[in-house]
Amino acid sequence: MKRKASAVWNGGLKDGNGTISTDSGALKEAAYSFGTRFENGVGTNPEELIAAAHAGCFSMALSGQLGAAAMTAESIRTAATVTMEKLDAGWTITAVHLDVTAKIPNGDRGKFETAAANAKTGCPVSRLLNAAITMDARLE
Repeated sequence: MKRKASAVWNGGLKDGNGTISTDSGALKEAAYSFGTRFENGVGTNPEELIAAAHAGCFSMALSGQLGAAAMTAESIRTAATVTMEKLDAGWTITAVHLDVTAKIPNGDRGKFETAAANAKTGCPVSRLLNAAITMDARLE
């Protein structure tokens, strides 16, 4: 399986701008720039897209892990926060924090915590990132 996305950049680093698109059309020429990446400009940036991908990947992985533990979530809400720091080697994603709340009627806390830990280490985006991944997981 292969998935594709593309980016176009015009101009210099600080005064230029670009667009990001996905083959599925979910993103079509979404604007990004130095301002949206390193300041508070309007638009997206690669790190925000990584956070979205990680939140989505983790939520699906948790659903699968819960199913293996004979539980079904009514809802799983995941927010991913990507931390990027300027290191000696340059700007680097150093951490991702997952904030997860799952609503599982009659859920078993121990099985939930095991499922969440397995999903955190097992989702493909978690395995891709070379960063510390932390998590707060709550069962409603």
